[in-house]
Amino acid sequence: MKDMMDLVCATANLGKYAEIAAILEGVAEVRPRPDAVGEIEESAGNFVGNARLKATAVASATGLPALGDDSGLEVDVLHGAPGVDSAIFGGLQRSDDDNRKHLLAVMEGQTNRRARFRTVLVVAWPDGREIIAEGVCEGFISNLEIGERGFGYDSVFIPELTPGILKDARQHRTFAEMTMAEKNLISHRSKALGKLLEMLRDEP
Repeated sequence: MKDMMDLVCATANLGKYAEIAAILEGVAEVRPRPDAVGEIEESAGNFVGNARLKATAVASATGLPALGDDSGLEVDVLHGAPGVDSAIFGGLQRSDDDNRKHLLAVMEGQTNRRARFRTVLVVAWPDGREIIAEGVCEGFISNLEIGERGFGYDSVFIPELTPGILKDARQHRTFAEMTMAEKNLISHRSKALGKLLEMLRDEP
């Protein structure tokens, strides 16, 4: 990749778009998904398939390479749920608040609270080419919501940190207690985007 590329972000989630644009700043001109694209049904049943559906739909509609993502929270004691159903875990109304409340309710009394965020990214070109990258952030589910920042499950997820990776030495903070810059150093999405950047550098 010799020059900064134009990349259309296929997500309709403004929180995800802001994180992606911030991480790729200076590398790619990340455009938001055009309103004219409309709703894209995530019917593949897995992260890769859903990300591909979004990326190919937006690439076809815009004539530009598009970045599709699918992310989810996997909780060990729930056998990997909510996983690809993370957005509707608390009901089909897709409310972040309902999702968090439902998760804390089903986790009440559980001592094994290990979980991870997983992101799969697909960049699709209008000519059919694609590249795929994945990132994972290990952590735990908190006992209650903590923090005002972020979106989705951020206020109930405590990432497992490598000592010294953040200037703030506190180890037991939710994503919602961190600044976007701090979260972007360690998150599943930033890890996936880092791998994606390596692949994009090899693109003509």
